[in-house]
Amino acid sequence: MDLDSITVMLRSFWTVWLMVLLTGILVYAMWPGNRRTFDDASRIPLKDDGQEF
Repeated sequence: MDLDSITVMLRSFWTVWLMVLLTGILVYAMWPGNRRTFDDASRIPLKDDGQEF
């Protein structure tokens, strides 16, 4: 194995790894059970101190 073949292999690995990571993040963000968590987090900037939604 020379340096060029290692470079090509690592580029392929990183491409696959980043696609898997992106897919995992999207699945987590779109999962129906996480909707309330994200809705609560989206209201944080609108809260006054001590106010509950």
